[in-house]
Order: sequence, then structure tokens, then C-alpha cells
Amino acid sequence: MTTGPDRPVALVTGASRGIGKAIARHLARAGCDVAIAARTRHEGEEREHSSTVAASNTRPLPGSLDSTATEVEAEGGRALSVYLDLLDRTSLGSAVATVLERWGRIDILVNNGRYVGPGHMDQLLDTPVELLDRHLEANVMAAVILTKLVLPQMVDRGSGIVINLASSSGTMDPPRPAGSGGWGLGYGMSKGALHRLAGMVAVELRDWGIRAYNLSPGFVATERIAIDMAEFGFDASVGAPPDVVGAVAAWLVTSPDAAERNGEWIEAQEVCAALGLLPGWPAPTA
Repeated sequence: MTTGPDRPVALVTGASRGIGKAIARHLARAGCDVAIAARTRHEGEEREHSSTVAASNTRPLPGSLDSTATEVEAEGGRALSVYLDLLDRTSLGSAVATVLERWGRIDILVNNGRYVGPGHMDQLLDTPVELLDRHLEANVMAAVILTKLVLPQMVDRGSGIVINLASSSGTMDPPRPAGSGGWGLGYGMSKGALHRLAGMVAVELRDWGIRAYNLSPGFVATERIAIDMAEFGFDASVGAPPDVVGAVAAWLVTSPDAAERNGEWIEAQEVCAALGLLPGWPAPTA
């Protein structure tokens, strides 16, 4: 990676906590300046994060763009915090325009953010249609819009990388109904639609130096999983740390071997373990 003013610039959505924060930190460690985007700018902000229409939960979750910026800078990268709401298309354009105005380029786009709110853990008959629309808007259309916004300047330079956070929920049926270990239709069908984007980008733009990947994290122990999801049948204690996904994202950006996998589905936990990208993980078995 280049140092100084020509360091690559990454834009990471959903970067206030969890996987997005880990990816931002690892990209900074790998030599990038990182624009971090999310709704939660400061610690203690209240957002609706209940996964079901049956209840509301707005108590603050740990994490913010402020804390992510501190971690990015501790790794040697510049951090630029930008507000971004996946359900507000105007904010998508504003976020990209801000990064391009301030730093002049976006070399890496990480579409990590997703819809958080009711409908995620509700069964079909209990899910209002407008919540399915929100899943599709935040999980699919926002990523498409952001990708279209950053691609022209990538093509002009002859290089660029798009990483979309994938999910097996978009490739398989849940083992149990939503609310008892499974997931709702909105999440599954929106992730399934998102999975088509990386391959299309790779096929259409590989000759212009553009690479794209579906990065599947597997089950990861994020803050929200630990705080919110036990009641829905998910045990955070068996999840991988978010740094696993961060380490693989950095590998996709920096390794010549990753270029050979343009357009592919990348299983983060498998790649991280096979290449030893995160020292101490997985823990040795007795």
C-alpha cells in the first residue's frame, strides 16, 4: 500500500460498530485512509433496533463513528466520518460527494451496512409489506446506488474494489422459523438479491481494473448479536470475532492472490483460518 497523500481511500458503510468497525480498522492497518459511514455519529444516540414488530427497543447500543474514527487513526489511517442512512437516498449521494470532495477518490467501497429494525425476525404473516420494502431498499438498492456512484471514478483510474457483505440467509432456507433460530423473509430475499451485484460488476468491468466480491462473514459475535439476538435463538458466545471479517477484507484489498478470485463468494471464516490471517484465531484445539 502507498503511504502519504496517495494512500488508497476506502468507504465503509455501517461502520459505527460490529463488522463495519472491524473492517475499517483492518483497512487502516493495511494502509488505507477510511471514510466511515453510518447513522450513529456519537456514543449514546438512540435508534430503533428491535428486530420485531411486537416491541420497540431504542436503548443506545455501544459504538459510534466517533469511536471507530479513533480506532482507524490509532492504526495510522486518516478517518472521515460521514452520515449515511441506507433508507435515505439523498444521504447516499451526499456521503459519496463529501468523501470525493475531501479526499478526491474512493478506491474501495465496502457495502456492509444493512437494514436494522422490525421485520428482521418476524414471520411472513406478521410482517407488513412496507417492512419488506425497507429491507430491499437498505440491503439492495442502497448498495447498488453507492456502487454506481463510486464506479465512474474507479473506471477513470483503471482500478477499484467493491466488497459486498453477503449472508447464507440469501442462499438457503432458515433451519427454524423467524424468532426461534431462523430469520425473516425480508432479510433472506434482500441478501439473495444483493448477491447478484458483485458478479455483474466483475463481468462487466474486469477489463477496466475493477474487482468485486461477496464476502460472507458467517455467524459473528457483534455487539448487537450479544445484546439483542439471544431472545431469537442466537448465541453470541459461539460466534467468530468481527476481526475475522476485517482481516479477510484487508486481504482482499492487499493480496495479489485475491485478484484471482474476482467476482467470487468468499467465506471469511474459512479464508481467515486457512491463511492464518488473525493470530490466535481459531484457538488451538486440545
